[in-house]
Formats: sequence, C-alpha cells, structure tokens
Amino acid sequence: MKKMNFEPNYVNLQKAAFNQKPDRLPLYEHAISDKVMERVLGKEFRRLIDGDFRDKEEYFRNYCDFYREMGYDTVSFERCVSEIMPDSVCLGQHKESVIHDRGDFEKYPWDEIPERYFAAQSEYFEALKNVMPDGMKAVGGVGNGVFECVQDVIGYLNLCYISGDDPHLYADLFRKVGDILLLIWQRFMKLYGDMYCVLRVGDDLGFKSNTLISSSDIQQHIVPSYTKIVRCVHDCGKPFLFHSCGCIFSVMPDFIETAGIDSKHSNEDVIAPFSAWVDKYGGKIGIFGGMDTDALCRLSLPEIRDYVTGILQKYGSTGGIAFGSGNSIPEYVPVEKYVEMVNTVRTYRGDMNYSNLT
Repeated sequence: MKKMNFEPNYVNLQKAAFNQKPDRLPLYEHAISDKVMERVLGKEFRRLIDGDFRDKEEYFRNYCDFYREMGYDTVSFERCVSEIMPDSVCLGQHKESVIHDRGDFEKYPWDEIPERYFAAQSEYFEALKNVMPDGMKAVGGVGNGVFECVQDVIGYLNLCYISGDDPHLYADLFRKVGDILLLIWQRFMKLYGDMYCVLRVGDDLGFKSNTLISSSDIQQHIVPSYTKIVRCVHDCGKPFLFHSCGCIFSVMPDFIETAGIDSKHSNEDVIAPFSAWVDKYGGKIGIFGGMDTDALCRLSLPEIRDYVTGILQKYGSTGGIAFGSGNSIPEYVPVEKYVEMVNTVRTYRGDMNYSNLT
C-alpha cells in the first residue's frame, strides 16, 4: 500500500459516539486482526507485541500506521481483564470452573484482580501512548464486560445451575465482578483516560433469538454495574460505547435509559440489519457498525460495494453513525474484501488520495 496524505481527527468518532454529526463520516472497527494488518501493510510486525518495551512501541507504530493509512481517525485497543483473572478458563478455553459454591466464591482472590490487571497490562497502554500519532486517539479501554468475566470464571452452564440452586450466590457473582471492574475503570481513567476519545466495553449478552440469560436478570444484576462504569466515564467528559452481539432488543432501553450508554456497536443480518438498529435507536444514541461480517466474507467485490453504498446513501449523512463491520475483522476475512468495504466508504466521503490494495 502506498503512503497517502490522510489527516486523522479523533473528534469525528467522538462526535458520532455522542450521537452528533461529525465533519467526516468515521470508520470504526471493534477489532482487526494484526495478521490482516500485516497483509495490508506488506510487512510483519505482530510478534513484536511479545517483546520488550521498545518492541511493543514498534508494534504500536505499525499498528497506528495501519489505522491511519486506512483512513481511521482512531485506533481500537483494549486489554482484557479475563486474561489475568486466576483460573479464568471457562469461556475462552472451555475448561471446568474452580467456583461451584459459596465456599469457592469466598476463597477466590477477587481483591487481587485490580493490581494484577495493571501489573500485567499497563506496559501495553504506555507503549501505545508513547507513539500515538497526532490527531488520533484510541477507542477501547478495559476489555471484557460483567457477563463475560462472570462466564469466564464460572462457566455458562455452571452459572445456570447456580441461578437455580443458590440465587444469592448468583447475585453476588455479578455484584463482585461489577465492583472489581468499577475499581479497574476508575484507576484506568486516571491513568489513561486522556489517550482515549471513546471508552467501550464488549459484553456479548445475546444469541440469534434472545438474550443468554433472562432480561430480568440482566436488568437486576448487570445493568447496575454498567450504570456506575458509564458514570465514571462520563465524569471524565467521554462517551461510552457498548458492544454486544446477539438479540438484545429486550434490554436496550435499560442500557440507554438506565445505564446511560451513548452508542452501540454490533449487528448481524440474521438478527436485524444495521438499518433496524438505526431506525430503532438512532434518535437516542450513536449506532456503530454496518456490514455484516458474514456477508463481508461471502459477497463478491461488486456486491460489497452495493451493500455498503446502499447503507451510506440512506444513513451516511446523518449524525451518530460510524461505519465498519457489524462485528470485527478476524484473520479469516479476505483482505481484498475488507479493503473494498473501506474503500467504498472513503469514496463516498470524498477521500481522493488513497490507493487500493493491489
């Protein structure tokens, strides 16, 4: 890819997250595989992330170069809490939980988690902070949400059993995880809030037809924790973006009106197209996403152009929109199709000085 003269301005994405109209329609991805980045840039750099601090800085120089070259105003970056939670292996590794009852819950080292998080993850944030390009800021922050952390240390099936066998323990699990995450977020905002223009949480609460636990359980046990986390972000003058896959329409009013989220990301055509999310909630919050990731993999290049153009013609000039995939860009997405999606957006918004991938 040739170098191009693109001047990023993070304010565009921040305005969209506040459901305002930016000067330029921003591109947004929840995550992009660094293997995809390597293919686009034509250079290898991803292994630098496992090196020393200077290696990490070089990793993030390339990481930021990718976002800037592709026409993004921001970089997306977070470090996950589940990575440092002891025996947090259920969701990611499909292993057995270490917590089965009240005794296990009481023995678990909950209070160590905030210190573990910053001991393990601060170096990554510091390295990114040192090389952030002018005009750019980050989107992300503390990775994993309340439900994901509970699942990863308990396991979904075990959580379902506990909900019936010990409702008080069930409630305490969500409360404890929510309290721990709030402590981490409060410290994170003091240390790194300035390098972020939009803060977010990814917490997949749904599947194709419903939420993974009952709407009433989400309202009672999960939304209150987000209300506190969102308030922490708002106290720093920043918008909060909520990412959740699945059919979560039954609890969207709670996240908007009670928790106070500013914007929402993730859409799958099999559940509801991007247009449905904009039509339902665009008057209240920003809506990020656009092209179903499955469609991005399946469709031809002309079909991708038509898909993206159709959305942009209807919603591209409205406020509160940031366009990208409805989920993320994992390594299995064909690079030429991802680039076609991005180039279609950039053609729409009038970026003339960029080159297609060849």
